[in-house]
Amino acid sequence: NFSGDLEIGIEKESTLKQETAESYQIQVDSNAFITGYVNQKTVDVVVKLFNEDDEEIGNIDSPARGLEHFSFTIDKTGNYRIEVEPFKEESGDYSIKINAVEAIATEPSQRVDQLLSYYSGNEPGAVVGVFKDGKLTFSKAYGKANLTHDLDFDLNMPTNIGSVSKQFTTFAILLLEKQDLLSTEDDIRKHIPEFPEFDEVIKVKNLMNHTNGLREVYNLMPITGWNGEDKLLRDEVLNMLNRQTKLQVGPGEEFNYNNSAFILLADLVERKTDMDFPTWMKENVFDPLGMSDTRVRRNPSEIIPRATQGYIQDEHGLVEAGDLHAAYGAGGIYTTPNDLAKWLNNFDTKTLGGEALLNKLVTPEILKNGDTLDYAFGIGIGEHNGLKRYAHTGADIAHRAAMYYYPEIKAGVIALSNNGSFGAGGIASDIAEIYFKDHFTEDETEAETPSEEAASFTVSEDLLKNYVGKYKAASIGLIIEYKLEEGQLIAYPVGQSSLKLIPTSEHVFKYETIDATVTFNLDSEDISNTAVHVQGGSDFELVRIPDFDPSLEELEMYTGKFYCDELETFYTLKIKDSSLIAEHRNLKSIKLEPTEDNTFSGDIFFMSEVAFKKDENGSISAFTVGNGRTKGILFTKQ
Repeated sequence: NFSGDLEIGIEKESTLKQETAESYQIQVDSNAFITGYVNQKTVDVVVKLFNEDDEEIGNIDSPARGLEHFSFTIDKTGNYRIEVEPFKEESGDYSIKINAVEAIATEPSQRVDQLLSYYSGNEPGAVVGVFKDGKLTFSKAYGKANLTHDLDFDLNMPTNIGSVSKQFTTFAILLLEKQDLLSTEDDIRKHIPEFPEFDEVIKVKNLMNHTNGLREVYNLMPITGWNGEDKLLRDEVLNMLNRQTKLQVGPGEEFNYNNSAFILLADLVERKTDMDFPTWMKENVFDPLGMSDTRVRRNPSEIIPRATQGYIQDEHGLVEAGDLHAAYGAGGIYTTPNDLAKWLNNFDTKTLGGEALLNKLVTPEILKNGDTLDYAFGIGIGEHNGLKRYAHTGADIAHRAAMYYYPEIKAGVIALSNNGSFGAGGIASDIAEIYFKDHFTEDETEAETPSEEAASFTVSEDLLKNYVGKYKAASIGLIIEYKLEEGQLIAYPVGQSSLKLIPTSEHVFKYETIDATVTFNLDSEDISNTAVHVQGGSDFELVRIPDFDPSLEELEMYTGKFYCDELETFYTLKIKDSSLIAEHRNLKSIKLEPTEDNTFSGDIFFMSEVAFKKDENGSISAFTVGNGRTKGILFTKQ
């Protein structure tokens, strides 16, 4: 049974005000699977589900416009609340609709059908596969491969797998090492002599595991006004790296995901083999494994027979989207579940490459500080419900992909889509839990849920007030503001949706809906100036930063025209509607919000940190741009 403020099949219109959520009460029986969507007409929203105890048990946030699809699994009969809140400080119109409420399927393939229900019909679709003991035991296609020609998604249609391609590139490098054409310990300048000579040596292996300190191309180029479908020559990527004057961090010091490095690796293959990368991969990797429907796309203009067309949402609905330029090495592989099953099988048989090579492919590096990475050569290494897992997700402009392999049970999951809203990693994990549940030794979902004791732990408001403020994790450029709202601590990461905090002790809190914690440290006056944020197995020190709220008159000092010699591009900063904005000839105006002293955050991902510099007279002389993957891009005032 289902009842409440929403009716199945009836779309309800509404308007969100800034920083104000709207709620819909529903009553649902246990063992229910709910699907629906929010049509984000003029506002980007986050959809959340709360239970009777006001605990957040679901959180959906994907595209900024168009349909925000959601699905929730209800285990217990009761009253629930669907909450629609604006992302950031937005307002605008939306509508909400419950498509269906049905019993949770018990048969595995039918349960997968439920998970993929909103990628069926006339939507851009998906294809999934379950691999076990050398073969696909389940595979199925959903939805449309091409909306213009009304073509259904087919199991044998090649699809762009984005960064899942990276493990193929590193495999190629290891094959060349086996042929004594190079070593992963080599200085990359041994093979690319024109590459800049930095203070420290970048080894080939630093390119393979994202520990190199180079600029990341797809976070750097947007600063110039480039977008993903604009033409980008591979030579320009290499020239851009040649213009880098110093490393962002020393090689081997930290993991920082980097597509530029993998574009370099493909170039390295071409230099050592005198063959173009797509041809070499076909002859030396794909053909030997029998991957007849797999190929590296040279550029977005190359025709891939039977390939799926990618789609994303914008304010007008679904639109076609192409592929990233200059991507091969970092991405660019088109393939099918059947071919990927052959690749996964090689992890077991080791027919191509041999045992030593495959073992090296999946062995994580140790950083200079002694920490072991959870990433090896082009592939993530971790655990899922007690099982070791090799994993990677992929995203081009519109295509999405995930491929997980569990070596201990010789099994894996493949999930590919031509829909930019497809949550490939989550879908792949859900499918693994459906098909491999008998092999799992722990319930990850339960492990991440606070215990009754933790959930009932209370912290006085007087103590909570000591935690309130802005904190910065300098190592990753993350700023989180902690606010006290109605007696509860709420985290506001800059550029992300808010997260409630659940206390597990007086000083330790768990973030609701994500696997992360924060521990506040009190000084002698019981004030928190530092904290430790733990997520994904890594610890990040948070340091409280002072409030920075410049007046309109003070904002004027940051205005002017600024030029970046490295990127050969200009920005003009001016005051508009009482805010500091950055203008570029190929971009919409970027609003800059103050975060800390002389530092602002732009409302677009590639300018997440804009830090101003002053000269000896106290006047603004320059600013640097950073966005996590790319740091310290210098713009000088003209």
